[in-house]
Amino acid sequence: MKEDVFMDEGNNLSMDIINFEKDHDLTDNEVAFGSQLSVERVHDIKSQASTATSEEEGLLRRFMKAQG
Repeated sequence: MKEDVFMDEGNNLSMDIINFEKDHDLTDNEVAFGSQLSVERVHDIKSQASTATSEEEGLLRRFMKAQG
């Protein structure tokens, strides 16, 4: 069984956050502060423990876009 079988299109946000943090040398705390979410929520979304609401996804994507 492939390990990525649990990844679905809805979890692209998780990979986007991981890659963004890597590319910009940021921590979860910095992403949480910048997006105005709790660090616990960022952890849950990144680990795919739960799915981001449309509002949370918007906050995260706006922050990432603003950083370039």
